[in-house]
Amino acid sequence: MEEQAFNSKPGGDAGNSAFIQQNLPNANTILVLGILSIVFCWWKLISFAGIIMGIITLVLARKEIMLFNAAPQNYTISSLNNVRTGRTCAIIGLIISVVIFVLAVLFLIGFLATLPFWGMIG
Repeated sequence: MEEQAFNSKPGGDAGNSAFIQQNLPNANTILVLGILSIVFCWWKLISFAGIIMGIITLVLARKEIMLFNAAPQNYTISSLNNVRTGRTCAIIGLIISVVIFVLAVLFLIGFLATLPFWGMIG
């Protein structure tokens, strides 16, 4: 009797000594959105989609990392690595998307400023 109580884990069954870890709930979603934020960052005005995906990915990754830190024994390291990789991709995609979006807007403003019509107004 004492041996069973000694081998039992909190919240677990004394007969079941193996504890099954699970993946973080949104690990794969974060990885896919992070990669897509890089994919969508290269086109001028569509880079806005990369900005949105990057922000969503960063918010989800923060929640998943907090969930892992609350109970690391419940989740696999591979799912945490997916979250970290997705977060890194999202940061890269977000930075490139913002730069390309700003350049596209500046190019559009510069193009509109050089039109002959605008010179006649002033």
